[in-house]
Amino acid sequence: MTSVVFVHGTGVRAKSYEKSFARVVNGLGRVRAEVRVVRCLWGEEHGASLGLDGASVPVRSKNRGIGGGELLDEDDPLAVWALLEVDPLAELREFAEAARARRGGGARAGFAPGRQDPWHTIADRVRGLSLAGASGGGESVAGVSGGGESLAGVSGGGESVAGVSGGGESVAGVSGGGESLAGVSGGGESLAGVSGGGGSPAELVSDLAPHLGPAAGRVAHEISRTLGGTPPADGIEAIAARAVYALAVQRAEGPDGADEPLPVDGADRDAVVGALTDQLGGTDRGGFAARAAKGVAVRALNSYLSPLSSLAHSFRAGITRGSVPAGGDILRYQARGAGVRAAIRAAVREAVDSGHGPVVLLAHSLGGIACVDLLAEPDPPAGVELLVTVGSQAPFLYELDALTALRRGEPLPAAFPRWINVYDEHDLLGFVGAKVFPGRVTDLRVDTRQPFPRAHTSYFAHHRLYELLAPELP
Repeated sequence: MTSVVFVHGTGVRAKSYEKSFARVVNGLGRVRAEVRVVRCLWGEEHGASLGLDGASVPVRSKNRGIGGGELLDEDDPLAVWALLEVDPLAELREFAEAARARRGGGARAGFAPGRQDPWHTIADRVRGLSLAGASGGGESVAGVSGGGESLAGVSGGGESVAGVSGGGESVAGVSGGGESLAGVSGGGESLAGVSGGGGSPAELVSDLAPHLGPAAGRVAHEISRTLGGTPPADGIEAIAARAVYALAVQRAEGPDGADEPLPVDGADRDAVVGALTDQLGGTDRGGFAARAAKGVAVRALNSYLSPLSSLAHSFRAGITRGSVPAGGDILRYQARGAGVRAAIRAAVREAVDSGHGPVVLLAHSLGGIACVDLLAEPDPPAGVELLVTVGSQAPFLYELDALTALRRGEPLPAAFPRWINVYDEHDLLGFVGAKVFPGRVTDLRVDTRQPFPRAHTSYFAHHRLYELLAPELP
């Protein structure tokens, strides 16, 4: 039985690690049910924190915008999603502005007495949105409504995901707080019998269900407030669906983005948005971004970004606190990385001692750097037959001569295990290694169909990743 030690990356703490761990268990279980997944959570003990409660952050004295900043590439099909990551209502506001301009003169459209404004009718449909039909294989998402009711009956292969409710109960025993997945406990039990999660957006649906109602209510209010009284216009259905989805994701990630970014595969995102669009009577399913980036979204992109630097300055304290886990972990590892490597070594030893070998290290981002450093040390842990780095900067740091255990120009040690490096071209923090270590690294490219930075956190929600890894695992 192969043991896969899952090593997380920068910024991850217990809550988000458990969710990622469950995705890995579920994904690998779909393609290699006999594989055993072992935890390696190093962030709680060895991650960064503001030990003096932010005493180093200056207090803002003046509220003056500094402007500037480059615009997003409006020809990039992911540009609209990059915009909605920042402001979920930006596209809707630009649509409303265009509608008011068409009305002209401030005159109301003059609807017949006793008839409801059609924009209010659309707002009512938005309030009634549910996640029914959002599973990739066409299975029903019975009972999931804007209020966040249960997701019974949703799974990748048609199995039920019973007992998932808006309050965050388990998905077949899995919850964000780290409950077990089909009997998987802290020690890393077998994946036999674990199904679902691969091939449908069931996990995304369960993450968004508690937040759909408030998100839909906010978008409905915006439609009534900004479009009421303006002439009818086409295209609102897809724009509203995207706004509801983006707001639900934002809410799922906690106040001020306190939680780790939600891992989302682009195909799952499109399936959910498509289902919402269908419920609103729209037909713009899939591939919208290239078209939208030439119309309403282009104006929104160009009008929105100029004040960003001022906003960032105004909210610097909150932004700094929110970024400490991600950025601080990197800095702390460079100075105090021995603790992280020791945690990985201990997890490998546990897997070997349990007799469930061979061992695979599956490491994301900074975790991949730590694994390369560890395996390049003079006394690497025994039993590791395969290293899989995902969205990692290890080849880049080698080129910078910034790895701890391996200087630029030195080859990988002869005992270094087989190395597979997974990257997404949209992930600006993912690098390739085949040209850096010729003959020693195999690069595998995936496409999560997500803009950066979400592309960096969505690998383990991407179903294709596990299909690529299945034949590579010993």
